[in-house]
Amino acid sequence: MDEQIMVERRGPRVRAGRLVGVVATLVATALAVGVTQGWGRTNQESAASSVTASPAAAVPTAPVVLNGTDDAFIQLLIPMNEGALALIDQLDARPADPSLRALLGEVRNAHQAELRDLRGLLAAGNVPELNIHEGHQMPGMVTGARLAELRAASDAEVSSRATALIREHLAQTVVLCRGEQTAGGSPELKALAGRIQQARAAELNTLDNRPGAPTTAPGG
Repeated sequence: MDEQIMVERRGPRVRAGRLVGVVATLVATALAVGVTQGWGRTNQESAASSVTASPAAAVPTAPVVLNGTDDAFIQLLIPMNEGALALIDQLDARPADPSLRALLGEVRNAHQAELRDLRGLLAAGNVPELNIHEGHQMPGMVTGARLAELRAASDAEVSSRATALIREHLAQTVVLCRGEQTAGGSPELKALAGRIQQARAAELNTLDNRPGAPTTAPGG
């Protein structure tokens, strides 16, 4: 009996460990595809010049089948979106460039809709939500430490720091969406990843071409 209890307790930890490994594979796959296809700057040059939120997908009414890549993609993108939303909420109380604030309002709406869709797919796949990346410094994730640094920044630095953080988040999400579409198994999730990728490319294009934006994107 004691052995059975130990196995049951280890279950979520083992699954979380496997998911972390699949996330690494997902990112590596996406990067490999990007190199062979010559993404350039995440293909943002071909994106629309304005941000248009992709229509929300209907929550599946029938069960969906999620493979390991699908599961890892959702479990990573949920905290990534939540971190970006926390950043946007924090900027509400700080002075920021008006064009940046307008864009982030659009990003907020799109991210909130995506969270509903992602959680809907987890439910349809009968998969529990796991915060497997808590405390991790994942690329593109706005962590508590980064939010603390932003809070400590002077008013003059807020816009540039926030721009760098949000751009890293948007660009990394494009990478992950590429990986999901390459290695994912669920047609429903792969279609959602395609819509998210298009939205991120448009957001990146707007971010880098808004009035007052630097001529060289952060990290570019």
